[in-house]
Amino acid sequence: MNLPVVAVVGRPNVGKSTFFNRVLGQRLAIVEDFPGVTRDRNFALAEWNGRRFYLVDTGGMVENSDEPMDRLIRAQVLTAIDEADAVVQVVDGKAGPHPLDYQIADYLRKTQRPTVLLVNKVDNLGAVNALAHHDFWDLGLGEPLPVSSTSGKGSGDVLDAIVGLLPEGEGEEEDALRVAVIGKPNVGKSSFVNRLLGEERLVVSDVAGTTRDAIDTPMQYHGHKLVFVDTAGLRRQARIDPGVEFYSSIRTERAIERADVCLLLIDATEGVAVQDLKIAEKAWEAGCGLIIVANKWDLVEKETMTAPN
Repeated sequence: MNLPVVAVVGRPNVGKSTFFNRVLGQRLAIVEDFPGVTRDRNFALAEWNGRRFYLVDTGGMVENSDEPMDRLIRAQVLTAIDEADAVVQVVDGKAGPHPLDYQIADYLRKTQRPTVLLVNKVDNLGAVNALAHHDFWDLGLGEPLPVSSTSGKGSGDVLDAIVGLLPEGEGEEEDALRVAVIGKPNVGKSSFVNRLLGEERLVVSDVAGTTRDAIDTPMQYHGHKLVFVDTAGLRRQARIDPGVEFYSSIRTERAIERADVCLLLIDATEGVAVQDLKIAEKAWEAGCGLIIVANKWDLVEKETMTAPN
């Protein structure tokens, strides 16, 4: 990627995805009023005052947790920070400083990444709770910038601060080929994308439904710019739960509509199911190219050996 990268980090449910969506002017990340909705790193191209950069939404970071999902999300957040040119730490202005805020801020100071401290959920900027606002100075990340991500108030000041931290002289980003990886739940879409990228970019679990958003991941292959889009698994309409899963299915269908090519992953151990055909039909109706990928082929009993690569 030639453009600078800005990672948005923070503890769970402080409004990271809401700010991410506000900057981009569209709902690319699912927003719900409970922690743990965002799990993977989600890349999107942003622009402010003529400066273009990648904005990266991340999951809520929890330290010292024994939960496997929390550990996977934490690893993704640390990688996002390591790859970023600048970081935005989001904190909750209504709740005030939290022990997790201090732990994240301590880590950011140790990395010496340029950081903007965003105090979210400050709906009335003219009557900011002065005590709570000033307490955030104790995080040691510089001036806390109050924002209401839902209304957009204060977002311009944060974006000005972000642009001021970015390195000069980034190159122009050419249009990239968008490749959506689609299929039923738990057919191995995230593992497949990780293998293509050569790194653990996406959270992988045996639990169906681990991927909730349509996750954009830029990469280069032989000089060509690509954006791989890992998507939530599409179940039969009658089985879709209301809430997060409903919005996940909408994001997946939207990702198909925006894609140039779709890779339809099918579980080779199960064969082609009716739902696979319905998903393929969605790609055909969207007018994008379609490639069928038989995943888990190594688990299929066969008379002849299969090449490892």
